[in-house]
Amino acid sequence: MFTGLIEEIGTVAAIRRRGRYQQMEIQAEHVLTGTERGDSIAIDGVCQTVTTLDARHFTVDTLAASLHKTTLGEYRPGCRVNLERAVTPTTRMGGHFVQGHVDGVARVLSVRREEQNVFLSVEVPADLAIYCVAEGSVALDGVSLTIAELRDGRITLNIIPLTWEQTVLRDRTPGDRLNLEVDIIGRYVARMMGVGALTAEKLAKWGYR
Repeated sequence: MFTGLIEEIGTVAAIRRRGRYQQMEIQAEHVLTGTERGDSIAIDGVCQTVTTLDARHFTVDTLAASLHKTTLGEYRPGCRVNLERAVTPTTRMGGHFVQGHVDGVARVLSVRREEQNVFLSVEVPADLAIYCVAEGSVALDGVSLTIAELRDGRITLNIIPLTWEQTVLRDRTPGDRLNLEVDIIGRYVARMMGVGALTAEKLAKWGYR
């Protein structure tokens, strides 16, 4: 479990691929403190297991399912990545509940700056857009963000300067792909209600007018 509050920006040092298997070495500093082999670290929002580590690097193995569903298979040496260690029982719970289990990939539509405000608009797959609500939470490349606007499969995030400067979101440009994880609480609610999407007809059937 993660919070979506990025601890450090790391750099991809090396990548080794064999078919649908990838081994990636990440250069980092802060997230290595207290980290041991077998611990979890989210890389751009994807929960990965540390297989080896030294004073300045750690390695993860990425398998077929994650390569298919996330952007990890698109990385090259030199890429900058958001890093966050898994929470502990004493961790401050800022952000929101982020599992590191990416639901799909969103695409950057536009990046607009107005003084200190950054407005990032992204296109969300239709099957995931139903779990997005205005003022609700979403994780993009592992960053916990609040949805400022929702319209026709597009969500817009109003990002504060601190988040913009201390994450790799500032590297993204229109057309780039982002790892997307929707709010797990919304998915559970939808599952328990037995709905894929709330419609006016369904609400009317349940007595809402």
